Amino acid sequence: MTIQRMDNVAIVVDDLDAAVAFFAELGMDLEGRAQIEGDVADQTVGLDGVRSEIAMMRTPDGHGRLELTKYLAPEASAPTPAIPPPNTLGLHRVMFAVDDIDDTIARLRPHGGELLREVANYENVYRLCYLRGPAGIIVALAEQVG
Repeated sequence: MTIQRMDNVAIVVDDLDAAVAFFAELGMDLEGRAQIEGDVADQTVGLDGVRSEIAMMRTPDGHGRLELTKYLAPEASAPTPAIPPPNTLGLHRVMFAVDDIDDTIARLRPHGGELLREVANYENVYRLCYLRGPAGIIVALAEQVG
C-alpha cells in the first residue's frame, strides 16, 4: 500500500488571526476555521484536555494545505531557543513557488515576514530566500527565472 497524498502540514501558532493574515497575504485561501476538542482530539494528539482552534489554508492550485493551530489548552510550549536556527532538527521550513519574490517579500514584511539573509540566485534558474513567518516558522520562497 502507498500513500494517497500529503494532506497538510500543521503549524502551531500563538496568534491565529495574524498567521491567517500572513498566509492569506502570501496568496493562500482560508478554507475554514473550527474549534477542536474532546476525546478524539486527545487520542489523536496524545495530550489530555486538548482544546484548540484551527484554520485550514489552501494553496491557489488546491493541492497544498497548511493547518494553523492555536492551542487554548493545554497551553503551547515555546521552543528553546525561542527562534531556532534553520539547522534545528524537526520541521525545517515550508517552501512556496511565487511569481515575484521581491513583491512577495514586500507584502509579507508588514505581517512580520523577516528575511534571514538575502535573496540568492541559484544557477540563474531560481531566486530563493528564507524568511521568518508566524511563530518563527521558516517560509522559503522560490521564483523561477529565465
